[in-house]
Amino acid sequence: MSNGAGARPEHRPATVTARTLLRALGALLAACLMAIGATASAHAAPQDDLIKVFVVPDPAQTGGQLATLQSIAVSTLGDASRSGEIFDLNRGQAQKDGGALNDPADQLHPGWILRLPQDASGPDVQLARDTGAQNSTASPPASGQKTVNTGQSATFTFPLAAAIAVLGAILLALITAGIVGRRKVRKAYAAMVRALRGLGEPMRRRRLLMQRRATGRRFATDAESVRRAYGTLGEFAPTRQQPEKPVHALRVDATGVTVWLAASDSADAPWTNVDSTRWRRPAAATGWLTRGDEPGMTAQASVNAACLVRAGTDEDGEPVFVDLSRLDGVLSVGGDRTVARDVVQNLLAEIARTRPNTPVTVLRGADGDLPLAVPAGLRQLPRVDAPAPSAPVAGRGTVRAGASRRPVRGLVVVTGTPGEREAAELAALCGPGGAGWTGLVYGEAGGAHWRWRTDADGHVDIPVLDVRLTVPA
Repeated sequence: MSNGAGARPEHRPATVTARTLLRALGALLAACLMAIGATASAHAAPQDDLIKVFVVPDPAQTGGQLATLQSIAVSTLGDASRSGEIFDLNRGQAQKDGGALNDPADQLHPGWILRLPQDASGPDVQLARDTGAQNSTASPPASGQKTVNTGQSATFTFPLAAAIAVLGAILLALITAGIVGRRKVRKAYAAMVRALRGLGEPMRRRRLLMQRRATGRRFATDAESVRRAYGTLGEFAPTRQQPEKPVHALRVDATGVTVWLAASDSADAPWTNVDSTRWRRPAAATGWLTRGDEPGMTAQASVNAACLVRAGTDEDGEPVFVDLSRLDGVLSVGGDRTVARDVVQNLLAEIARTRPNTPVTVLRGADGDLPLAVPAGLRQLPRVDAPAPSAPVAGRGTVRAGASRRPVRGLVVVTGTPGEREAAELAALCGPGGAGWTGLVYGEAGGAHWRWRTDADGHVDIPVLDVRLTVPA
């Protein structure tokens, strides 16, 4: 221990200095506000002595018509019978010309200022200050003004120097607080943003739900896009010269059609390549349904085997179709359970519109607490007996090749994650050697060929197509 000259000086933490500075700034700000308040109190006049008045006009301004208590009551109170109230308020009050209203029948002179009841209204009603003097009325207003000064004046002065001092103190305090407590400021700002988002979240969700419901109503009445989508499939159907080119999805809009093909396939003109799997044709180009020659039996059978459904709309609001006949197994829709249920519900509605009377059976999964409404156009079966399994195709399980096609003979819907029994029924009905049905599961299903993912905002991601769609509700 040493107290000599070589001893190191003691330093206070920076936070203590910053706090002291903030306290000093706060004291300066409080002193400025107190000084301003004292100035305002010294100069401010009472603001609660305003009354409503009527200034009697010159007959030259009213076409020679003299104002009476009855006419004033009609124009300001809407009732001539209330003229007595106006008389009572102004009885014996001296006017500037020395006259006074002493009888309801007295003639009113131009420039007289008559008090009105507080519920008076209309273009002839003006405001005045009550001077509080006996036997005197409010002073007349200046020309063109609606407020009448009755003798006392109110002046509120705000010194410029005081204003600059206050603004400077506030600015300096904010800068100092920002430098010293940047982390706290950031945390407070982030918390405020989260709070504001939380307040607006229910409204945003409600708006998104209304948009999704509008999309569902649009799908229910839009048959033209379905016709164009099936017509586009015919352009890739097998012919004598070339085999079929599988179309996994389509996007139909007013200017043309976009298709998703396998990366190894290509399309001839007028189709142009968009990326490795997407091809686009303008709407003006001739399609399969408008060609002069009749489609062959093989091409017609290929189109008939397809089961196009609109899975949702893309970011431009245009419908995107997927071919469930290419599923050849089970579709598992995970993520947000309510939106996943909406996905399956929409697919059933699409099938009911294009393939009515398709049989469907509904199995309840282990967590299948969200109900599902089977559309009236489908034929619901209470339970389907699984057939005796036949020899499976070598190298194939429930998940099969993406280009394989199997017509949609029936639908097995599982509400929730399949349990052991539901998984066995899915394999028997939708797997190889089974009944050839198509499985739709809103939950996590093992061995599913297609896996879609939903979020709480009503979107579904389809990884195999690399698209995000908005789901109808």
